[in-house]
Amino acid sequence: MAVSVAVLTYFVIALPTAVVENPVFGREIGVTSWSVTVIVISSILTGLLTATYVKNDFSDENPRQLKIGGAGALLSYFAVGCPVCNKLALIALGYSGAIQYFAPIQPYLAVAGIALLAYSLRMRLNNEYSCALPFQSTNKTIGEKDGSN
Repeated sequence: MAVSVAVLTYFVIALPTAVVENPVFGREIGVTSWSVTVIVISSILTGLLTATYVKNDFSDENPRQLKIGGAGALLSYFAVGCPVCNKLALIALGYSGAIQYFAPIQPYLAVAGIALLAYSLRMRLNNEYSCALPFQSTNKTIGEKDGSN
């Protein structure tokens, strides 16, 4: 499950941002050297996080981790996208503003996205229940043998 979600996440982020060249989407500004690394790390963390939501008897249903993880994946998406192809940045800042103001903060968005995904995964894993090991008493006193007198 985790591998399937990780691969799917990779393509969901990489295709529309044109990090992976394809005939449907394009970029006006080249792919940064760190974009593929961000996508791979985000995909792995998203796959692992999603795998923690597979139902079991001990599952902790806290929607907070899901929201934090979703925000992390969204930040990773914005971090690797073309600054002038992002319609929100283009509308808010214009072409030159997207290059001047949005492009320099993209590495910080990448770090924040990965940090949120890692935090969410850590919270999910900390809240998982674990099986108790059987307790064996070792109440032997000094000089006592293994039951033979």
